Amino acid sequence: MNLAPSKRVTVRVLDSYSLIVSWSKKRYATDASSNSAVQASKDRQFHDYFVTHLPSSSLHTDPRGPLTSFHKLPRSASVPHTGDTSHPPTSLQNLVSRETTVVRIPLRSAKHHFGVSTSRGTRPANEDTFQAGVIDIPAFAKRPPPSLTIRRSEGGNPDSPPENRAADSARGDPQVFYYGVFDGHGGSECSEFLRDTLHEYIQNAAAEFELESSLIKKPNPHEDAKNTHRYRPAELSHGHLPIVQRGNRHKIDDLEKALVKRWRSLVGGYFRRFVPAYFSYFGHEHGASRHGTSGGVTIEEVLEYAFLRADLDFVSAQAAKREDDLIQADQPLNNDDILYSPSRSSWIGGRKRFKGGSTGSIAMLSTPTPLPYWHPSASSSLLVSHVGDTRILLCSTATGEAIPLTSNHHPSSPVELSRLRRYAAMFVTDSFGEERLSGLANTRAFGDIQSKRLGVSAEPEIRRVEMGPAEFSFLVLMSDGISGTLLDQEIVDIVKEAKTPDQGAKDIVSFATEVTQEGDNATCLVVRLGGWERRLEGGLGSMGTKESRDWRRQDATDPRRSRT
Repeated sequence: MNLAPSKRVTVRVLDSYSLIVSWSKKRYATDASSNSAVQASKDRQFHDYFVTHLPSSSLHTDPRGPLTSFHKLPRSASVPHTGDTSHPPTSLQNLVSRETTVVRIPLRSAKHHFGVSTSRGTRPANEDTFQAGVIDIPAFAKRPPPSLTIRRSEGGNPDSPPENRAADSARGDPQVFYYGVFDGHGGSECSEFLRDTLHEYIQNAAAEFELESSLIKKPNPHEDAKNTHRYRPAELSHGHLPIVQRGNRHKIDDLEKALVKRWRSLVGGYFRRFVPAYFSYFGHEHGASRHGTSGGVTIEEVLEYAFLRADLDFVSAQAAKREDDLIQADQPLNNDDILYSPSRSSWIGGRKRFKGGSTGSIAMLSTPTPLPYWHPSASSSLLVSHVGDTRILLCSTATGEAIPLTSNHHPSSPVELSRLRRYAAMFVTDSFGEERLSGLANTRAFGDIQSKRLGVSAEPEIRRVEMGPAEFSFLVLMSDGISGTLLDQEIVDIVKEAKTPDQGAKDIVSFATEVTQEGDNATCLVVRLGGWERRLEGGLGSMGTKESRDWRRQDATDPRRSRT
């Protein structure tokens, strides 16, 4: 009897993810090494602080260092933007003067600009994660009017005080801020992976696409003559949406084609006819893109590629793990390390195969001028990318109303039902009357290897909002432990009563955990916008839901309330 392994295997019965495992074991070693090389060579900087100007008059001299205006930094709140304290770097010398000093301030410590709070609830562990910082990608903001452009070229807005002018990034654009909340299920492995790496996938995608800033003023005719493959869209000069930016169109098409091919070969099922909504390559195949992009690249396309690439790497890593091999399970975590280059499968989602997943919502803010997005006179572009049932809200300054920017990706959604009906013949209704797909409440998520073939994908729902000066008061990002318990308007009204965004986030989590009957993990992020100081002026202020909130709090603390 010949016991030699056969190259051809016939499988009659497959579980929901066996095909993924069989394909992944053959391809993952090569893909993982190439992906590691790409990410290592394109290691972008993601900072948990923002760079700004502070007036030198408000800073005191450090007697232990050189007596220069650049070294006048507050010891408690900020540190120099460079490790060399002897003299300012050349790139910052034009920003340093006797009036202002460039400093960096930790974002999570800036309680007047950003607040976050999280609670485990009654669950054994907290599977929610979050992220906040400054992401290293080109600006995607709408180009400012000529009057603002001229004032910026003359040294910024002269009417704004120095402390209200943010410093430019290393590439010369205003800083792009990044906020995200991720709700894991079945464990925190996937949500932690997204917290630590999703922003890196976005940065690397922008670099691979050779994305250029939307604020470019004058084209370089010599460069365009040499690089005929680089598309310079006319939309940039007119400011129409979608805003198409310069990029290497040939390279983008190749990357998109290769990514979709890997999804179709690795997973199959739903992905065999998978056509990403924002991929221009497949729009060209069918005559025109569904979003009207005939050339160049949009930031929406970058985001969709980054989301799908991150999900593919996570799913591939889980499928490649040999959890049933007892000998392999006893090996040390760094057993696959070769020349200090660890195998990706040894850390993505842990050592054992992780069958759970995570939802996620991110918000990115880009401004066209040095004014930061929280300045009352600043306009900015908000980009929201969303998967699952984590939620993002805006508060309108004029009306005080809560404006939802995301929708829940549940089987009860008509859009999701239509998308999945071909591959998911049966939707199960649980005892609470909620529809579920393969036991899952979300039809879009990262991970969930057992349901990938049915169409549980990380295709993001993307929305762009052009925000005028002080048009919105604040932004709220939350997990379903809050959005499933509180109404949108209740959440917004709680923040209105808080003195700072940090206090608002704490009050929301406190109130949600107090009145909930489920005890789910609860995480909330509050981001200050230009209309923060006028947050109580619109509509009824915070009085619209005050009576109902008081009643809910009283009912929750009533000892006669039945608890299960």
